[in-house]
Amino acid sequence: MPDETEMDLDGHSVEEQLKAFQISSLKDEDLDEEEGEAADSNSDDVDDDDCEAEPVTLGFVEKPKNGWSLLCHMFPSKAGGLPAWLDPINLPSGKSSLCDICQTPLQFLLQVYAPISAKESTFHRSLFVFMCTSMECILQDKREQWKCPPEKASRSVKVFRCQLPRSNPFYSSEPPRGDGTDKPSGIGARLCNWCGTWNGDKVCSSCRKAHYCSEKHQVMHWRSGHKFVCRQMKTSSESSNSIPVNNRTTSNKLEKVASNTLWPEYEIINEDECEFDIEMSEDNGYSSSLVSNDRSDETFKALLKHFEADDDKKSWTSFQECIGKAPEQVLRYCRSPRAKPVWPISSGRPSQVDAPKCRYCGGPSVFEFQILPQLLYYFGVKDDVDCLDWSTIAVYTCEASCEASLSYKEEFAWIQV
Repeated sequence: MPDETEMDLDGHSVEEQLKAFQISSLKDEDLDEEEGEAADSNSDDVDDDDCEAEPVTLGFVEKPKNGWSLLCHMFPSKAGGLPAWLDPINLPSGKSSLCDICQTPLQFLLQVYAPISAKESTFHRSLFVFMCTSMECILQDKREQWKCPPEKASRSVKVFRCQLPRSNPFYSSEPPRGDGTDKPSGIGARLCNWCGTWNGDKVCSSCRKAHYCSEKHQVMHWRSGHKFVCRQMKTSSESSNSIPVNNRTTSNKLEKVASNTLWPEYEIINEDECEFDIEMSEDNGYSSSLVSNDRSDETFKALLKHFEADDDKKSWTSFQECIGKAPEQVLRYCRSPRAKPVWPISSGRPSQVDAPKCRYCGGPSVFEFQILPQLLYYFGVKDDVDCLDWSTIAVYTCEASCEASLSYKEEFAWIQV
C-alpha cells in the first residue's frame, strides 16, 4: 500500500493530493428524465449504510517490485499496462473488443483475480475491465445503460469474466512459488502490435509481420513510424523469443508495444476495510478523509449546494465518510448476495431490475466490486474539461459464475459520472 507520507516533486504528500482530487458533483439538470424517474420508483432500494452491510476488501495500487509478478501465470490483480489474460488464447474478439459507440478498441483499465473455492470450474477466476478513453462515449454509455433487454445498449465500459479449473491446459495445478522461478504458460494469441491487448488477427499487407486488432490501430502504427521500418521487417528474422505457430506465439517475455498511450501499470494490493475502522477508532484526530468531518467546512457546504435532493446529499456524505477511512483506495470488493456499492449519488443508480440477468444462463447478477475515481490520479489523468472522469464504476457478475462454453463471458458495469 502506498506510503501516506510519500512526497511528489512539488513537496505535496500523496494524501494531500488525493484530498484535492475531488469527484465532480452531478447536477440534477444533468440527469436524464428516465434516470430521475427510475431513481424515484426505486427509492425503496436506498440504503445509507451500504458500506457497513458486508465485510469489504479494499484495493490499493503499488508499483510492481519486479517484472514477473504481474504475468498471467502469477494470477495477478493489476491496473493499467497490459492485461494478463487468464486464458491466453481464446480472447474476446470481434465487436466485444470495441467501444459500441465510436468503434475504437477499448483500453485495459484493470483486472481482479477472484477465484471461488466452492466450485471446481472457478479454481482460477479473473475479471477484466476495459473502457473507451473518450468522455463523450462515457456520457453516452451513462444514458445507454438504462435500456432494458431485449433492447441492446451500446456500451463503452465492458467487463469480461474468465475462469478455469485447477487442471487446465495453461497452468500447473500447483500454486506458483512467487520467487521468480515460475515458468510462463508458454503460448498465447498473437496480439496487436500497437495496443498489445487484443487479438492481432489482421496483418500488415506489406511486411506480413505486424499484426493488428483493428484497422484503426494499423493506421496509428503506420503513422507513428511503422511505414519507415516496414521494409526492414520484410527481411528481418522472427524474434528468437517469439515464433509464430498457427497465429499463436510462444514467448518468454512480453513483446514490445508500439502505443505510448497505455496507462501506467500497478499491482493491486488488498487490505480488509475493518483494519481502517480500527485505525480511526484509535486515532480520533485522523485527518486523511476526502472530506472534513466538520460539517461547517465551507468547501463541503459549497459542494452540497449542487445537490437539491436530500437523498443525494445523504448519499454523497455517506460516500465521502466511507471512502475517507482509506482515501488511497481505488477498488472496493465484496462478492455477497447482500453486498451493494457505495453510491456517490442516490439518483441515477440502478435497482435490482436494472442490473440485467446473466446473458448466458439467465440467472441473477450480483454486485462484486466497484472502481473509484482515485485510480485516475495514479494514471496521471488531469482534472480538466472533457478529460476522462467517473464517480464510480460498479461491476455486476453472474451469481452462479456460470460455465458457458465461451472463455470470456461479458458481464455488466454500471457507471456514474
